[in-house]
Formats: sequence, C-alpha cells, structure tokens
Amino acid sequence: MKLYSNLKCIFFAIYFYASACDGQHLPTKKIIDSLSEKTLNSIIVYAKLKASDASYLPDIAGMNIYAGKRTNALLLNNNTPGLQQNVSRTLMARIPGLNMWEMDGAGTQLNIGSRGTDPHRSIEMNMRQNGYNTNSDIFGYPENHYTVPMQAVEEVQLVRGSSALQFGPQFGGMMNYRLKTGDSTKALAIESEQTAGSNNYFNSFTSAGGTKGKLNYYAFYDNRHGDGWRDNANFSYHTFHVHLGYKINERISVSAEFSRMDYVQQIAGGLTDAQFEANPKQSERSRNYFQPIINIPAVKLTYAISQHTKLEITANGIFGQRNSVQFINAGNIPDTINTAIGKYNPRQVDRDYYAGYTTEARLLHQYTIGKINNTLSGGARYFTELTKRQQKGVGTSGSDFDLSLNKPYGTDLRLTTGNYAFFAENNFQITPRFSVIPGVRYEVIKTDLSGVINAASTAVHYKSSRNFPLFGTGLQYQLSQATQLYGNISQEYRPYLYANITPPDRLDKIDPNLKDSKGYTVDLGYRGHYKNIVQFEVNVFYLYYGNKVGLLSQTDAVGNAYLYSTNIGNSVTKGIEAFGEVSLMKLINPAMVKNDIKIFNSLAYNNARYVSGIISQSGSNKTIKGNYVENAPAWVNKTGVDFRFNNLLFNFQYSYTGMNFNDALNTVSSGNGVIGIIPAYHVWDWGFSWQLSKQFRLSGAINNFANNKYFNRRITFYPGPGILPADGRTATISMAIRI
Repeated sequence: MKLYSNLKCIFFAIYFYASACDGQHLPTKKIIDSLSEKTLNSIIVYAKLKASDASYLPDIAGMNIYAGKRTNALLLNNNTPGLQQNVSRTLMARIPGLNMWEMDGAGTQLNIGSRGTDPHRSIEMNMRQNGYNTNSDIFGYPENHYTVPMQAVEEVQLVRGSSALQFGPQFGGMMNYRLKTGDSTKALAIESEQTAGSNNYFNSFTSAGGTKGKLNYYAFYDNRHGDGWRDNANFSYHTFHVHLGYKINERISVSAEFSRMDYVQQIAGGLTDAQFEANPKQSERSRNYFQPIINIPAVKLTYAISQHTKLEITANGIFGQRNSVQFINAGNIPDTINTAIGKYNPRQVDRDYYAGYTTEARLLHQYTIGKINNTLSGGARYFTELTKRQQKGVGTSGSDFDLSLNKPYGTDLRLTTGNYAFFAENNFQITPRFSVIPGVRYEVIKTDLSGVINAASTAVHYKSSRNFPLFGTGLQYQLSQATQLYGNISQEYRPYLYANITPPDRLDKIDPNLKDSKGYTVDLGYRGHYKNIVQFEVNVFYLYYGNKVGLLSQTDAVGNAYLYSTNIGNSVTKGIEAFGEVSLMKLINPAMVKNDIKIFNSLAYNNARYVSGIISQSGSNKTIKGNYVENAPAWVNKTGVDFRFNNLLFNFQYSYTGMNFNDALNTVSSGNGVIGIIPAYHVWDWGFSWQLSKQFRLSGAINNFANNKYFNRRITFYPGPGILPADGRTATISMAIRI
C-alpha cells in the first residue's frame, strides 16, 4: 500500500510538471520518444473549503441546482453537541429559524418547523434520507415517524422557500440527511460508541463499512433505551441501515439500501398548568403507549451519459405501521379504577398501515448558448400510497402494551393517493458573477378515501383529482470570491390531509370544493466568509400561506348544526434569519489548527399573523384576522462557544425561544391545559469531547444543566391532551472506539 501511494505521488508530480511545461520552447534537436502514446482517463477532483461546520450548499450539487436559494449545509462530526442523544436543540443550533418541539429526551422523534409552520413530527417539512422521502404518507398523512440516529449522519441539508419546485409539497422546507458511507481507504472500518446517562439511559451505536474493489458498503445498528425523565416515559428504540454501492464502470454506478426503525414508547400524557407548576415530572398516565414501525428500501442508478449529461433514477418504498393504545383524556381526568366494572376503563386502539412507492428520475445537463453557460436540472416523479387507517378501537383494560381489541374499530378507512410531478430548473450564468435561475413544477394529485366511521354506521367516500403548475425564479450575484447576494420568489403548496376530509361525526360535512393550501415565499440574502475566520449570513423573507384548512359552524335547511371542513383563512410570516461565527484564535494567527475559540450566534425573527380567516368556536364562527399564527414564536436565538485545546473540546450553548400560542384564536389559558400560551423559555447545555488516541474517544454532556422548568408544546389530542413538559437536567457519558 505504501509503495502504491508513493507511485501515485510520483505519477501526479510528473503529470503536473508536464502540464506546466506544456507550450514552452523545447530544444531544436529532435528527440524521438520510443514509448507508445496512451490516453488516460480524466480525473476530476471535487472539493469545497468550508469556513465552519455550518455553511450553504454549492450552486450545483449532485443532480440539483441550489444557486439563488436559501440553503444550509450542516456537517456533523463526533464533536457535535447532542449527537449521542439526538438532541435537535443542540445538533442544529447553527441553522437559524428552526422551531423544535421537545416531546421527550429519548431522541426518538425529531419535531422540526420553520417560518411559522407546524413542528409536529416535521409534518410541514419534506423530509429525506440520501435524497428520497421518509414521510410516512407524503400527501395524506405526512408526519415523519422515521428518525435516523444522528451518529450515522454526515451532513444535514436544508432548502427553504423555492425547494417546492424540485422536491414537492412543503411550506417548511426540504431537509435531507446524507448518511455516512464506507471508508474509501479500508476494506473494513468499525466504529462503536456506548453511551450511558441519567434515568437509566443507554445507547449503543455500532457501524461497519469499507471499500473492496468496486464495492462500497456501510451498515449501522443503534439500540437505545431508558426510563425517561418523566414518570411513565420509558422507551426502547432500534434502528439499522445497510448500504451497498457498486461502480459498474466509469459511467454507471448502482446502489441499494434498506433502513428499518421501530420503537415502543410509554406516553406520560399531558398536564394541566397547575400540575405542571406543582411537578412537571409527574404523570397521570401509566397505560399509554406508542409504536411506529418503518421500513424503507431504496435503489439508485447513476449514469453519466456524457461529460455534460448525468441521469439519476431513484426508487424507494415506505412500509410500516403507526400504533397506539391510550386512555385519552386531559390531565385533570385521572385514569383510575372504574368502580362500576371493578377495573380500569378500556383503552383506545389506533392503527395505521402504510405502503408507499416513489420513483424519481433526474437529469442534469450542462450546455452553452453563445457565451452563456447553462445548467439544466429536470425530472419526473411518480408516487402512490395506500394507507389503511383503523381508529377508535376498544382495547383492553390492562396496563401493558397490548393492541388487541374487545370491540371493533369505530373508524375503518382506506386512503389512496396517486401523484405525478414534472419539474425543471435552469441556471443561466449570464456573466461570471450573475446568474438567473427560473423553474417550474407541474403536479397531478388524485385522492380517494372510502370506509366507515362511527362503528360502521356511516359510510364515507371522498374522491378528488386536481392538477396545477408552480413557478419560481432565483437570482444570484457573486460580489467576491467569498461573498454573494441571492434572492428568489417561488410558489408553494401543501395538499389537504386525510384528516381534513374525514368527518369525525356523521353530521359533519366536507366542502366538495376544498382546495390545497397554496402560497409563495420571497427570500433575499447576503452570505459569505472571510478566509477560515468569519462566516456569516443574513436573510429576510416573506411567506404567504393561503387557503388554510379548518372548521366552520353551519346550519342546514332544517336547523341542524354541523361542522363544515373548508378553507378558512390566509396567513403571512415576515422575518429575518441571521447567522455569524468567528474564530478568535485565527484572528490572531490564521495558521493555528490545534487550539481555537469559536463563537457563533443563530438568530431568527418571525412575525406570523393571520391576514384573514374565520373558524368555529363553541358553535359560532369567530374571526382570526390579526391573530398570531399558532406555534410560531417571534424570536428563536441560539448562541454557543467552542473551546478547543489540542485533542480536548468543550462547548457551551444557550437557547432562547419566545412566547407563542397553540391555537389560532390565541387563547390565553384553559383549565385542562390543552390550549393556551406557551411561555418563553431558555436552556443551557454543556458538552465535551476528548480524543484520547486515534482509536479511543471520551465524551459527555449535561443537557439543560441549569435545570430550567419549561415546555414548548400543548397538544389537543395525541399524545396529550395538555402540556408536554420538556426534560430537566440530564447527563450522559460516552466511550467510542474505532478500528
């Protein structure tokens, strides 16, 4: 191997020396070369110097155009705070504007929202892994039940605003987790990290990968379990992933992947305000459980048709379940023995079954028109999904995780979605500094719902077919080699959900002209870096969210009252997102590597208000014009400092999230804690990492080390209802080995 490396170095030295001498005058004496000529394959080296662990995506990456867009590229490494516990608050601190719900301290769910959108299981984000969707049902029920362990993630990529053109439905943006691949220098590399912590927390993560000839492989397994910070909050989480990549020749490569995640989590339930103030750790629920099971197979073909044209076809499936068994009531209603029957009340059983298929084909082509360089990115997507939803089943009176029934389901539905989409964007490089990037997407969506509600007494059937185009344009101007201005305006949409077209009661009605939510986003930003010392970005945006879906109170011809599901209003979010990071030691000595002090600040301001709207409350309709959009804090700020001394790293982080409401009527409080203000809160976190040797690493963390008592979510149904407290102080210690 050493001889081979030396030969490579000699070869490249000769090659570049010959290239440098090309065109210079040679001696007049003719020299006859007895060696035969041979044309070698070209070697293309792609590299990007990042000023920090956080940056933005390049103009063109993979099969996509990112020029003129609001993007983030967050590189994760073993020193990233919160990595071993999947703590999104610290993991993604350098991405401004993310509102993250903390449903538990187990890291089993990542709840991410952006620019006034709903964070609940990232329901308004287009969530992806290695470029393919992971939302359980993209159109009908787009909650992201699948959670990858962040120890397996190499880079988090986020595209906001105009990502709707390339990636489909969302107002919150597209987030892609790019997973690690096998070590390209070894046939086998193994990493294992064991983490123990408060409340019997234990996490075991092990990965293996490498490269053998044309085959690259990578696999990991993660097992996480613990009691949880609150009472009745234990969990057991398992996930694994296998990747096989094979390079057939210089032009064609294929890969196959399979991911699986499943866990059972005891749900502690919601609290009232009084219960939270008395003791946020308490729980009035000991018989509630939640279980998602998600399987994601995927295959990918990449074909370099020519030097300037590349084709990529990705096909993946999502097969899984979402199961829960619960005694569902607000926290002020105790779950006690029913004296009439001499045992606990039966629990409600809800089950969903998902079977989805997606195929995306993307083409990237580079060409010139006159002196203008162009890059075209386009493609098509086909998606089909069948969701079987069975709810309101009468379960057992037991206390363990048991999905068996004593009576049949009250709701039994079959939900089918079909989707075709065509999209294209072109990067017109007008001058070496200035680019114009127009784009278009065309969607065809078919929805079919059938089944029964209210224990088979009411048949439900809803069918819809719609199609529409989306347009957008981006601009980018390279002010200098390290700074740029960008801007874009793009239409966006979010299809109405199955819940919007499923009446909870036989008297409720659905608007036959119900429309998908549509709107647009405008971005204007300035970003860049100074050497490897300073990195910055400032972005202003305007998001119009039209045709929000809700309920209105109506009365029929004979005077019967009912709830009418229809489009009820529009909202606007205006805001600023800013990020800055400076390396203090490199200010003094730019060549310093081993020692450094870095300070960063990630700030977002969101002014999210309803500009029109009417919704039902207690049988009457009330205006929400001028109200704050629910779950949209005005201020989200994160500040951190990293101290690095040789192989030892310490980090401190401060997080602040402003006050917000959890309902569109902006209710201040309620007796059962279900609706009301979510107060502003702040959290301090600390961590360290010590690279003991090339093979061993010791790390640890204290999350919420000031033990602040707070919550960032009130919930009206699952998994509450009521206040869901965030974790208090917890600590972990980890030991990792690499061989």
